Amino acid sequence: MKLVEAIMKNVLVLMHDDAGQEARFQAALDLTRALDGHLTCVDVSITPLFIGDYAGTGGEALMMADEQAREKENRERMEARLRVEDVPYDWIDECGFLSPCMRDAATMADLVVLNREIDGIHFPDMRELVGDVLLKSNKPIIAVPASARRFDAFGNALVAWDGSREAEAALRAAVPLLRHAKSVTILAADDGSLKIPAQSAAEYLSRHGIEPEIRERSALTELASTVVLDTVKAIDAAYVVMGGFGHSRFIEAAFGGVTKRMLKESPVPIFLAH
Repeated sequence: MKLVEAIMKNVLVLMHDDAGQEARFQAALDLTRALDGHLTCVDVSITPLFIGDYAGTGGEALMMADEQAREKENRERMEARLRVEDVPYDWIDECGFLSPCMRDAATMADLVVLNREIDGIHFPDMRELVGDVLLKSNKPIIAVPASARRFDAFGNALVAWDGSREAEAALRAAVPLLRHAKSVTILAADDGSLKIPAQSAAEYLSRHGIEPEIRERSALTELASTVVLDTVKAIDAAYVVMGGFGHSRFIEAAFGGVTKRMLKESPVPIFLAH
């Protein structure tokens, strides 16, 4: 029986004139080149959330018209840059609420590029967008810091392993990307609930031609998220692979959690799958 290798070719990126766009754009270009893939740019003219305050006054139409005019200029500016980049691409213009537009656009994507958070900016809410697209589209997401200006697909990769179904999904989905990494480290931050050992994850990767190093740390005396962030620095990781929202969204929102903290603080891009 012929082995069918995992592939990742279709990269989708949100284009919108906000403070995180440059980071998304540069990461998407780097990923598309590394994967020898195709880039789809989705430029969303976002319906303002507070539009109801202007209902019946004509204000909503003016606000939407301004948003569409800004995004038309944004497309002209960014597409001029794209034409001189060595990547095949197409461009889609959308108008509406951000999450549904991105979920619909992600139907045929292998990977979606968003921000992990835009510091000081509450709209659009990128952490909420990541969670919504991740949980409802089941597509892996690269969430990049707004300050990022590249994605180093050939650097050191860190896999945060807790033996959960989400961690398994992230590991499987990341294989095409991990093949390009200079090194792959599996970090098992064990709080006593680790059901599937890191060795099993390492064996899985080895069958795909990836030979990872295993690091085991106790998460009994410090937060698992702190262990992950410390290891990012220790190994000079280019990105982190991890499962997203392993607990219910209510619990994550009320008590924090690894996913929530990583989306807020990670200095490197995060590969998330659910």
